[in-house]
Amino acid sequence: MNVYGIKAIYQFEMNRMRRTLLQSVASPVISTSLYFVVFGAAIGSRMAEVDGVGYGAFIIPGLIMLMLLNESISNASFGIYMPKFTGTIYEVLSAPVSPAEIVVGYVGAAATKSVILGLLILVTARIFVPYEIQHPVWMLCFLVLTAVTFSLFGFIIGVWADGFEKLQIIPLMIVTPLAFLGGSFYSISMLPPIWQTITLFNPVVYLISGFRWSFYGVADVHIAISLAMTLVFLFVCLGIVGWIFKTGYRLKP
Repeated sequence: MNVYGIKAIYQFEMNRMRRTLLQSVASPVISTSLYFVVFGAAIGSRMAEVDGVGYGAFIIPGLIMLMLLNESISNASFGIYMPKFTGTIYEVLSAPVSPAEIVVGYVGAAATKSVILGLLILVTARIFVPYEIQHPVWMLCFLVLTAVTFSLFGFIIGVWADGFEKLQIIPLMIVTPLAFLGGSFYSISMLPPIWQTITLFNPVVYLISGFRWSFYGVADVHIAISLAMTLVFLFVCLGIVGWIFKTGYRLKP
């Protein structure tokens, strides 16, 4: 394995984050903090508990997951799209690095950024609402696994997109609505039976449910199902990425 090649790609992407701290770090942390102020501190103080957890604390896993999905996709898609846009992707493809090493570099950097943001938001949430983490190891596992999975998904979007507007279509039109409807601000047990069944077709439900279980030990679906669904999506993304490099889809002229 070409460790130096992976390190070069990884450090280049991480340096881009350092150059744009206001946009890459401050903006998502501040915007998520506003959710804690409005829903957690203001509204949450007037709402009953959800599954035995205070509302302000209950929404923390959902808000972190909402940010994690969008930032993972955004970081990875922009990271691979810019070399395509500027034409430097051909230098990467002709360098002595394998497709797996290219993916590890770009996806690893995007996932690292997302995990850092997730931990920062977790610390920031403590300012507004008290919470506990019953299973910290599982929390980190879900955080890293989700970041890697959706960074791979973002990598696929970045390869597919042929314009800046397409980089935003799927995150804005699909992922964000699914996150809002996937139990970020409520438990699906609060829905009518028919809508509970419909909601189970939303893949984001399993991510949020598993992540929330790691905090409070309560979940809308069994933890094993949440983990299995996350792994299925991970392997699907890996299969698509492998097909992209095998066929050269939108990477080679």
